[in-house]
Amino acid sequence: MQQAVQQSVKKAVIPAAGLGTRFLPATKSQPKEMLPVVDKPSIQYVVEEAVAAGLTDILVITGRGKRAIEDHFDRNFELEYSLEQSAKHDLLAEIREINELADIHYIRQRDPRGLGHAVSVARAHVGTEPFAVILGDDIMVDDGQLLRSMIEVHEREGASCLALLEVAPSEISAYGCAEAEVVADGLRRVVDVVEKPRPEDAKSNLAVIGRYVFTPGIFDALERITPGVGGELQLTDAIELLIQTEPVFGRVFTHGRYDIGQKLDFLRANIEIALGRPDLGPELAAYLRALVHDQLS
Repeated sequence: MQQAVQQSVKKAVIPAAGLGTRFLPATKSQPKEMLPVVDKPSIQYVVEEAVAAGLTDILVITGRGKRAIEDHFDRNFELEYSLEQSAKHDLLAEIREINELADIHYIRQRDPRGLGHAVSVARAHVGTEPFAVILGDDIMVDDGQLLRSMIEVHEREGASCLALLEVAPSEISAYGCAEAEVVADGLRRVVDVVEKPRPEDAKSNLAVIGRYVFTPGIFDALERITPGVGGELQLTDAIELLIQTEPVFGRVFTHGRYDIGQKLDFLRANIEIALGRPDLGPELAAYLRALVHDQLS
């Protein structure tokens, strides 16, 4: 019997050092990554996605005031004992499953110098291996399908791969913008990237979204960049340099993403994810129908 070939991408980096100012005052005393989407903190969705894509070694880049993230994925013996004594076995199993999701490590980004700098501090942990970068502001509800497809591109091409989403031309200034050539259905060869261009200057409406699979060559590129938009070290600038030395591909996707760094999308994620759950969906749907009826009457 032929054995399955193990994927070479096993590590994920999750930058989680941001201040979360868009959600103040809620984030004054808790990390934005711990804000719940229905009944799980947003970072748990991200970790579960990584695990679903076969990534078992996860490095979280944290900062000051982020200890709650570490506590969430650690054991809580008092809570487990209380649940066990109360015969709440389903909840106990769920809590223990969080502790066993993956091998999770933490390192601090001492200076808030942007996303590019956050990724660069992962170099010692990643070493010379390919790895994924997953941004916590974007949660994907797709059982890891997009990330797995990006890893497959890396395995086949030996190259980095970016997640790309078509957005309205008026919205491209909020994203990194990719100029790309069609390779196949849903697959592009990226020839240039620009961070937050003006709509009239953008070469396409393909936005770079918070999922990346990188070769270790990205670290050399990160060492060469200088502060860019906002005075920060931009990951997009490093990708632009990487393109000059090795191929970079893009996987175009269309659904499953919630930008929970935006308040409206955060609310949409809570509603739509809850609607998809059998324990909450029917009752919530009935409430929403009644609410809409009352608003329109």
